[in-house]
Amino acid sequence: MDDPKEGKSCGKRCGDKECPRGKLHSFDYLREVPGAMEQCDMVEVQFKNTRKGYYLNSLKIDVNQGDMVAVESNPGHDIGVVTLTGPLVLLQMKRAGIRRDAELKRLFRLAKPADIEKYEEARSRENETMIRARKIAEELGLNMKIGDVEYQGDGNKAIFYYIADERVDFRQLIKVLADTFKVRIEMKQIGARQEAGRIGGIGPCGRPLCCSTWISNFMSVATAAARFQDLSLNPQKLAGQCAKLKCCLNYEVDTYLEAVRKLPGKEIRLETADATWFFFKADVFKGDITYSSDKKVAANLTTIDAARAFEIIAMNKEGEKPAQLKRDEDVASEAKENRKVDLLDQDNINRFDKKKKKKKKKKPAGTRKESQAPDSASGTPAAEKNA
Repeated sequence: MDDPKEGKSCGKRCGDKECPRGKLHSFDYLREVPGAMEQCDMVEVQFKNTRKGYYLNSLKIDVNQGDMVAVESNPGHDIGVVTLTGPLVLLQMKRAGIRRDAELKRLFRLAKPADIEKYEEARSRENETMIRARKIAEELGLNMKIGDVEYQGDGNKAIFYYIADERVDFRQLIKVLADTFKVRIEMKQIGARQEAGRIGGIGPCGRPLCCSTWISNFMSVATAAARFQDLSLNPQKLAGQCAKLKCCLNYEVDTYLEAVRKLPGKEIRLETADATWFFFKADVFKGDITYSSDKKVAANLTTIDAARAFEIIAMNKEGEKPAQLKRDEDVASEAKENRKVDLLDQDNINRFDKKKKKKKKKKPAGTRKESQAPDSASGTPAAEKNA
């Protein structure tokens, strides 16, 4: 299966079919265990977008991942793709909050060619139905946006996904939609993040949106996450394509909070013999803190490491004040690095030229050996003897 709406193919074989790769894909690592598939009669089936269901295989039908099956629905039947079988389905049900003893719907059969044909016919009407439903909602004056339509496999029911900022009375809308499309209507409200995950797109990082690739549970994002990371509180940069705060703001918050715990508090003042220093800014991961001699204005900014800051805090608690904020050896090393530079020397046009080394001319090998060869009788070189 390589439907862009269902997920890309990962190229691996999951049973007899290629498995879809996406945020809803679950790798069945128990498939090669003998007898593992016979321990559970539950089957996980995925439908359009992010909708999944768990069905009882009471007829013991031999199904594998990737098979198109017909399952019980209300009313009629629905068509979906088997995504997981065996005991791992029970773990997925527990994760989804579905009890094993609850009343579960059944798996009817493997999808027949007639079922698949009717299913494809219903899918082909979804885009046209969505556009028509939007016009009807606008004519009724409803403050809502219909973002997607999903037809049931047998074409007898349609689910309309919509977003709205306030409560909407869509009772009249349901009547008009039922008379227009001659199907049973179900309305489901989704959030802006879920809609962005359904539509998809490319984020400012150059990668596909996280909500459309792997995020399945959306967590609330607060502006405090940006403050902890010292990000500019610019709504245009912090908001994603769903007009909400970006989900990726939560990714590194815990790392920042852990690193901040290793630094002194922002409200702590450092007392030295020459001045009182106030917190100005901090490089969280490098562990450097910049202090200012004025509380309101950036004056005499001095950067020290966290170890030096804790050292001064301990001295202040004992009633001692160091002579200066930095260590003596740090001041000496900085003075050495910031030594005076001759500015005129920087304008020398020959400063980039490489100095050519004079190479000594090598004498021929035969001549060198003859000149240094010792006389067999006296033991002195032949050149000295001739001289």
